[in-house]
Amino acid sequence: MPLLVNGARVDLARPTGDMIRAHPHLEEKAKLLRSQPAQIVEPKGLLYVQQREFAVTTPKDGSVSILGSDDATTCHIVVLRHTGSGATCLTHCDGSDTEAEVSLIMSSVKSFSDSTGCGRLEVHLVGGFNDDRQLSQKLTNQLLRAFDLQPEDVHLVTFCVTELNDREEQDIHFPIIYGIAVNVKTAEIFPATFPEKGPDEDLRSAHVLTGAPLTNIYDAKTEQLRIGPYFWGPFPHVDFWLEQDDAQILQNLSTSPLAEPPHFVSHIRSTLTFLKEHPFPSRSLFPDRKPRIYKKNEEGLWEQVCSDKI
Repeated sequence: MPLLVNGARVDLARPTGDMIRAHPHLEEKAKLLRSQPAQIVEPKGLLYVQQREFAVTTPKDGSVSILGSDDATTCHIVVLRHTGSGATCLTHCDGSDTEAEVSLIMSSVKSFSDSTGCGRLEVHLVGGFNDDRQLSQKLTNQLLRAFDLQPEDVHLVTFCVTELNDREEQDIHFPIIYGIAVNVKTAEIFPATFPEKGPDEDLRSAHVLTGAPLTNIYDAKTEQLRIGPYFWGPFPHVDFWLEQDDAQILQNLSTSPLAEPPHFVSHIRSTLTFLKEHPFPSRSLFPDRKPRIYKKNEEGLWEQVCSDKI
């Protein structure tokens, strides 16, 4: 069954501009979302999702009430929710294998919704801008096509991507919204930034930089964040990259150098340093081949638990 807007199938043979004109409420909703200032989301009750990660949970979750991600330039943040069960998935897509990723998040939400007779699947797409290489537009099209290929009806509710998330300043284009959060209890979606992106921020970023596929990081049944085990070999030319100045790193390791947030280079340097320190994570990080497991403590913050206590 297809991707639907207001009950009508989206015509993917036409440019996305035509779709926006055919459904002006999507543009109005994007305008409303863009007009909201980004809220600072504190770590309590938050599950932060990095690039090429996803997490799914339900309103019954006693540990996590907010799913969120940011630092998206050409990337898109996708929220998929079942209105009956309230099962909600958030992922941060970069176009690496969009069709497989959409199938994965569809399965994850459906696994919490099978017993619910009522409700429908709704998708919210946010991110990207009018970048020079048109990577955002390509990813927008990939996501629309991937959802349209699903066997179930999927209703497109929020469409704040690419041209609808673009601002221009002195002939340079930028995204308006870099990050969003979804309240799993209320289904509210809002622009957001996150002072804390952990735990294991460098480890998770290293996993992405070494070419990882989309990875599920959360077990909602046990309310545990599970990182790894991840394996990679020595990162090519890591010393070379660490010797480069900020401009070189920005130019060569970003899909959109002029639009990156200010901390992009320091984040990449930190990840590269981590990769240099851990060329063989099977030895230094995961010698027992078990994930690093975290649970929320009484303050609502992630705390590592020993795997032998699970």
